This record gives sequence, structure tokens and C-alpha cells, in this order.
Amino acid sequence: MNRFRIFAVLSAGLGLLLAGCGSNTDVSTIQITPTSQSLAAGQTAQFTATGIIHHGKHPDSTQDVTSLVTWASNAPAITTVSSAGLATAVSAGTATITASMPGAISATATVTVTGGGGTTNSDIVSLTLIPGSQSVALPTQSSQFIAIGANAAGSTVNVTGQVAWSSSSSSVATISTAGLATGVGQGTATIAAIFTNPDKTVASASATFTVVSGASEPITAINITPGAQSLSASGQTGQFIAIGTSGATGLTEDVTNSAQLKWTSSIPSVASITSGQASGNGLVTGASVGTTTISAVWTNPDSTVVSATATVSVTLTAPPNPLLSLEIIPNTISVGDLQDTGQFLAVGTFATPPYVRDVTNSPNTTWISSFPDEFPVNTNSGGTSSASAGIVTAYASGSATIIAEYTDPTSQTIQTATAQFNCPLVEPDPTTHPPTPGSCYTGQFGPLKATLTVYGEGLNTTNWLITADSATGTKDVIHCGPGWAAGGNTGGSVCTGIYPVGTTVTLTAPAQSGVAFGGWTNNCTPTTAVTAAGPNTCQVTLTSINGGSVNATVGAIFNNR
Repeated sequence: MNRFRIFAVLSAGLGLLLAGCGSNTDVSTIQITPTSQSLAAGQTAQFTATGIIHHGKHPDSTQDVTSLVTWASNAPAITTVSSAGLATAVSAGTATITASMPGAISATATVTVTGGGGTTNSDIVSLTLIPGSQSVALPTQSSQFIAIGANAAGSTVNVTGQVAWSSSSSSVATISTAGLATGVGQGTATIAAIFTNPDKTVASASATFTVVSGASEPITAINITPGAQSLSASGQTGQFIAIGTSGATGLTEDVTNSAQLKWTSSIPSVASITSGQASGNGLVTGASVGTTTISAVWTNPDSTVVSATATVSVTLTAPPNPLLSLEIIPNTISVGDLQDTGQFLAVGTFATPPYVRDVTNSPNTTWISSFPDEFPVNTNSGGTSSASAGIVTAYASGSATIIAEYTDPTSQTIQTATAQFNCPLVEPDPTTHPPTPGSCYTGQFGPLKATLTVYGEGLNTTNWLITADSATGTKDVIHCGPGWAAGGNTGGSVCTGIYPVGTTVTLTAPAQSGVAFGGWTNNCTPTTAVTAAGPNTCQVTLTSINGGSVNATVGAIFNNR
């Protein structure tokens, strides 16, 4: 028993002795992995911080302290870094990334950013849309998408104005040639962009655009083109096209092959018509002499129904030759604001099957505007099915005559049709800045072909602000960022303004409480010394290349103080 007590005392003393032999677990040094990183503008990289812990005479141990250190970049205009160590390349240059802990313990790594548009667009191998998803609260509201292409060398270039934009659902959203998405009805649409290289290789990307509220626009009217056809009883065929008009927006679309449309013939023994197929609907076939009524009935999701009719006369008369007539649908489009667009369709009636054809994007159709600088119209010389011919954009107030000219390749005859595009002038309240939306306001005449896109980056998402005046001196036409509160309105996260080619625009990031300015990301030359407190200004000139227009994109970095 005595020997047991002596052993217990010796064991307790040995434990105390070991406890005093260096049990310090404080981090002594930090290591960052990797120590250097090379990125193209827009790419990201994750840094990891490892803490080295000394234990006196015992071997050192390590601990992942990535989430415990404070991360910082000495050049946020080149590279930003998040609180979790995720670095994002912004523009060409070299930045130092620092991880620090209390007690003057720190470590550094370097990020070298390449890119910035130093190469041609002929070798674009990948495309990215910024942002990847956007939403607006109501129809008619808009948001800007930016397309960034990367070439084989890893350099990046803004190709927003050079890609072919499309929306998967025109009843949810439309997308302009400049990447401006506009809500039409409640729902989500996929926005796609395709860049075509000179060697015909392509790069593509997609994003989503959601309209949160507002009922989906129903089809309120159906029009059948042509209204009447004459066929031979020997089985001659003719094609009808159904054009639907959507709700209050007045948007038109070809619904000939929609599952919601049903085609019928009142006397199938005179002429039958195809319906319910995946494609090829509206094709009528003459069977016997007589007259029949063709009906197109559209059923909306709310069970409301709209319909239209046309007639088919079946005779023994042989059909005439080539193109008979050309029609533009609709014959008038009116918009209410600068840079609004309208879609015209060209429909030809031919003497040979198919007798009625949508020739909007045909390489034989040339679209002409009576005022091409103020109201340019897209044409499609390549004849690709994904082209967007017939789209007119308002760059001034007034009106223009839009002409579709079809040259028949067999007979070399020409048929033309005309329509009217209007953007009426509504004088704004002179005390209102910026001018009241919803009107083609005064002072903006002329060939406004350059679009300036402005956006913010960084950690601050609550009260940053960028402003710019119009070319004619109207104050704060661009007011981008949540820091804008004039008139009770809030600026968007991505904003656009249109200017005459050659205009030099001054952007201002005013001093804002709680906002640290980190620099202009690209395309804008600082005109004041860049300081965190501000105000900060820069200038960008919207120049032209080979007579064409140039769209510029300018970003700024804002962080919290």
C-alpha cells in the first residue's frame, strides 16, 4: 500500500513537469499557397493560409487559418480578394495579396493579370456573360448583359456589340443587339450570345433573365397571312402563316407551328390543312373545285381563345410565276424611349410551293431605313436562320419609313413593301433630371450610335454610385448604383447611356459615406488622383473604327470602409 502511494505521487509530479515543457499553441508565422498566380482578366483563384505553430522543443504543427486571417489586395483595380481568400482578376498588372493576423504576423503572394484587349477577335475560343443571371421586378424594366471573349492566348476582350444575342422566350424577355434585356412578361428566359470568328468557328455562352412579377402577356389577336389563296384542284399546296400579337406590349411572333394553335378547314374535301405537327403546319392542299374557310384558333393558358380565318378557292387554273407580292407585318410600330426596338416581319406570296414564306431573314431581302443614322434597321446578308433582320432601333425622336426589298433570284424581279417606325417626342419637365423616361426627349437628335455601359465591382453593394451627364449637358443621365436616391429612384447595378460617336464622357464616383473607392477597372482614364475617399472622375472617348460605332464598358471598384 505504501509503495502504491509513492508511485501515485511520482506520477503526478511527472505530469506537472511535462505540462511545463512548452505547451504554447499560438500561430508564429503564416504561409500562403500558392505564392504566385497568373490569371486572365475575369478569372479567379483560391489562396490558402497555413499557420505554423511552435511547441518549444517539440516539432512544429500546422493549421488551416484561411478563414481566420484578414485578406487584402494592394491594387484592387488589378485584383480583388474576398474575406475567404478568393482572388478575382480585374485588369492587366501585378497585385500583392496579403494575409495577416494580430501580432504583426503576415504573409504575401502575387497575382499577375494578363488580358485587356491586346489581340484581335479572330481567335475567340470562349465566351462569358456578365452577370450569369439577372432579374427585374416588372415587365418593361431592363438590365444590361456584357459578353467577354477570351482568345487562345488567354487575353480577354469586350465583345458585347459583336455577338448575336437571342432570348429563348420573347413573351418573357427581349434582348437588343447591345445586350440590353427587357422584361415582357412574368417568367424566366435564357439569354444566349454567339460570337462567330472569321474562320466560322463560334464561341457561345448563356445566362438567365427573370421577370419576377406581372402576368404573362396572352395572345390577344391572330392574323392569317395571306387572307386568301387560290389553288389548283390537282393537289397544289399553299402555305398560311399565323402571326400572334401579345397583350399590351404589341409584340408580334410567328405562331404557325405553336402547339397552342389549331388549324382547321371548313370543307376538307375541297382543301385540307396540316395541324398539330412539330413543324409544317398551315400547309393547305387543294382537292376539288370549291371554296373553304381556313381557321386558326389560339388558346391562351388562361383558357381565353382568339381566332382568325382565311379563304381558299380551289380551281383548275394553273398557278402564275415567281414572287407575287411582299408585305411587312405590322405596318406601324411606335416606341416610347431612346434605344427601344421594334421587330418587323417580311412575308412574301409566291407562285410556287411554299406559296407564303417568311423572308425576314432571307439573303434576298434587303432592309432599308429612310433615316439610317437615327433609326437603323438590321438586315441579314448572310441568310442565317438565327439572324435578327427587321429590327429597328430608335436613336432619335421622330419617324422613319422602313422598306423591305426582295429580289427574286430566278426572275431578277424586285418586290418592295413599306412600314412606319415612330419614336414620338414628349417634352420632359425642365426641372426633372434625368429626363422623364418613356419619351424620345429633345436634344438627342443625330446619329447616336455609341453605347456606354457602366457597372460596379467590389464588396460594397449598398451605397456606391457612378454618374455621367448626357452629350447635351443633361445632368446625371447615367446614375448607376444603389447610392442614387434622387426622385425616390434607385440606380441599377449595370447601366447604359447612348452618345454620338466621338463624345468624351466624364464619369464621376462622388464621395459616399462608408464607401472606399478602389479604382476604375478599364477603358476610362482617371482625371483626378484615385483616392479611397473620393470624389473620383475619369473620361472615356467613344471613338469610331472604320466608320463603325464603338461600344465602351467601364467598371469601378467599391469596397466598404
